[in-house]
Amino acid sequence: MEFPELSTERLQLVQITPDYMECYYEIMSKEEVTKYYGMDRLTTLEEAANLIGSFQEGFNNQKAMRWGMIHKETGEFIGTLGLNNLSLWGKKAEIGYELHPAYWRKGYTTEAVKEVLRFAFKELELFRIGAVTFPTNKASNMLLEKLGFTHEGLLRGYLYQGKQHHDAYVFSLLATEWERLTK
Repeated sequence: MEFPELSTERLQLVQITPDYMECYYEIMSKEEVTKYYGMDRLTTLEEAANLIGSFQEGFNNQKAMRWGMIHKETGEFIGTLGLNNLSLWGKKAEIGYELHPAYWRKGYTTEAVKEVLRFAFKELELFRIGAVTFPTNKASNMLLEKLGFTHEGLLRGYLYQGKQHHDAYVFSLLATEWERLTK
């Protein structure tokens, strides 16, 4: 399968290649970005290269898809989003995202997530998209609720970051709900 490139009004969603390693590192080395990510911030370019390699491996194995967000106007790499724990057979995945702080609170993540949801439900024919967040990540929790996700509950000790276990919220959006919301 060829990697599906997507487009929104302000963003091009592209495959993340080693060409983007330094930009990706710049984002993922920021403490404020990884605070709610479920992993510690990157400290070397090699770690960024390894993650980019894992994105390609996940896509090749049909277990994940991760897009780079390219700002159409500037050509700048501003973040990533993707489908994790992808099961084409089980018709489900989890969505995750991160964005450079300079672009926070400007609607870019919402715009990108809406397009990935459309792709997941319409083209991949998934039935369920889940999301796992830190309870204290108010921005992400509000974004998911705004997009129609249902808060299903609390996963105790689910995330491990900063040498600590953290609780997590779990959200979901079903294809039938998405259809109703997008009519």
